[in-house]
Amino acid sequence: MKYLLLFLASSLLLFGCENKVPNQETKITVKNHAVESLSGKSAKQKLTKKVYVPVYSNIYQSTRNDRTSLTSTLSIHNTSETDTLFITRIDYFDTQGKLVKKYLENPIYVNTFETIEYVVDEKDDSGGSGANFVVEWYGSEKLNPLFQAVMIGGLGSKSFSFTTEGVYFE
Repeated sequence: MKYLLLFLASSLLLFGCENKVPNQETKITVKNHAVESLSGKSAKQKLTKKVYVPVYSNIYQSTRNDRTSLTSTLSIHNTSETDTLFITRIDYFDTQGKLVKKYLENPIYVNTFETIEYVVDEKDDSGGSGANFVVEWYGSEKLNPLFQAVMIGGLGSKSFSFTTEGVYFE
């Protein structure tokens, strides 16, 4: 009897949890953070929002010709306890506004209270001093995700870091 109860409890844990989005309103099935399918009206048409996140791959030190390279991290935080966040675009642009890199080929999701990160290595100076990310997302109307960038660098034996916040635009 004890083994039967253990088997039933294990089966419930393994097979009872479907990999579905908590917010059933959008009716999207997900697996390994990639959105598999949409049913009904496209959620992208419904509530897509854009966020601009400034990020710096280098900053000026003493003169315009003397720069310090930085490691930059884009962090996307789903601040909801109940709703999944869906990301359809993460693009990295340089100082002149030219696309440097597309980080997504297909939409992904961010679970409740989860954070995802994208790192621009210190050696990658392709973005320049005025680089930025553009992130497009959708989800329930009550979602209020947080989009931040953290830059870290050093001069000699001293290190420093600073953050930037994303701003919404159309």
